Amino acid sequence: MGKLRAKSEYESLRNARILENQARLASLGVQKTISDLRSIVSSAKPKKHVRKWQKKEYDITPLPPTPATNSLRRSNRLRGKVIDYGEPEEGSKSFSSQGKVKRPANASCQLSPQDSARRCRGKEGRCSVYNPVFGISCHFCRQKTLCAEEDCKRCGNLDANQPCIGKTDCSVCHSSNGVLCRACLKVRYGEELEEVRENKEWMCPHCIEEKGINPYWICNSSLCLKNRKMAPTGIAIYRARELGYKSVAHLLMDELQRRNPLCNK
Repeated sequence: MGKLRAKSEYESLRNARILENQARLASLGVQKTISDLRSIVSSAKPKKHVRKWQKKEYDITPLPPTPATNSLRRSNRLRGKVIDYGEPEEGSKSFSSQGKVKRPANASCQLSPQDSARRCRGKEGRCSVYNPVFGISCHFCRQKTLCAEEDCKRCGNLDANQPCIGKTDCSVCHSSNGVLCRACLKVRYGEELEEVRENKEWMCPHCIEEKGINPYWICNSSLCLKNRKMAPTGIAIYRARELGYKSVAHLLMDELQRRNPLCNK
């Protein structure tokens, strides 16, 4: 009972002080000053402009008719035209879905005089006529170009059944690792294509290393060097010739031998 009585006395005293303070503030005009300041601050704030959304309608105008010259390209089959390609060559048998003999797909592939001249100039350097069908990719430059050999029936007559005499062929693996063009064979490995063609037992650098004939004679293509965790050499033939080496492979062979002299024992 004593606690409840003390609490009620404290609350009554507190309420009396609150009323006294409010009366004093009212006599001083503090409440009116606060309300005036609030009204001034609220009037000074700029009002946000709210844009009203309006739906915009677009007029749809039809496109003008397309002239006949700009019509979509369509095949003769879709346009309903029948073209007679003539009689097929003797020995070639190719049939369409209707069972009729049709012209081979590569029968019309012929080199223009300009492309033929570009192909023949490639014998002194790299070939420049790209052909994804008849060109064989070189392991080093990875270019599917036609070779520059005059007697090559594959690149000259575009006959896919004939081998390319302008690219090497390893006598052991017969894989793409042993396919090199004339320029890459000479610049990167110091060998001539005529000598390789005459040597029926010619082996690519991969097979030479695998058989242990010369452990320092490696393939210096960018793919093979990356597999060895080695940086590609780039155009290193100029540096090799300045140092007196026959090719890039001879330069790398000497560097590897100096780096690991015990490997030859």
